[in-house]
Order: sequence, then C-alpha cells, then structure tokens
Amino acid sequence: MSVLGGFSETKDATKEIQKLCDQVKPEVEKETGKNFKEYVAVKYREQIVAGANFLIKVHVGGVQYIHLSVSEALPCNGGAVELNGVQENHTKDDPLVPFLK
Repeated sequence: MSVLGGFSETKDATKEIQKLCDQVKPEVEKETGKNFKEYVAVKYREQIVAGANFLIKVHVGGVQYIHLSVSEALPCNGGAVELNGVQENHTKDDPLVPFLK
C-alpha cells in the first residue's frame, strides 16, 4: 500500500509506461550523449499529484539500466510529458528511488 502523496510500490512496466519512455527518448539520448538501440521499460513506480510523477527503470542493453524521472501533466493541463532526470549505470536489481536531476 502506498503512502498518500508518496510513490507506489515497484510494478512491471506497461505499454503506457513504454510510451512515456519513448516520448522522452530523444531528450534522454541528448542528456546522456548516447544513442540507445535497446530501450525497454521494465519497472516503474508512480506518484499521483497534480498529474503524475514516474520513476522508470529502462533496460538499455547487456547488463546496463538507466533510471528516468518523468512527469505527466493532467489532460486538462495539456498532458505534457517531461523528463526530470536520468541516472545511468544502474543494474537490474537497483531499487527505484526518487532522485533530483
């Protein structure tokens, strides 16, 4: 059970989460200076606020994973998807924890 305003437990990624990742991929590649051939969302946590914040674990090949911090505005506010941060050099087993840019 998640705490009100806190992040949910870690869940398996869905098609909707992959879609969010795909939307921010160009910005992720620009920020990391890398072009990812493999880029598959595997796990995520969400926080419902005035919109939603997501922590997403993305498999980028071999044993390499990155963590993304992404926000999505409410549809009535335009529904914009924004990349808030990227952390590189994660493993499959690293927990998804909130982080600043």
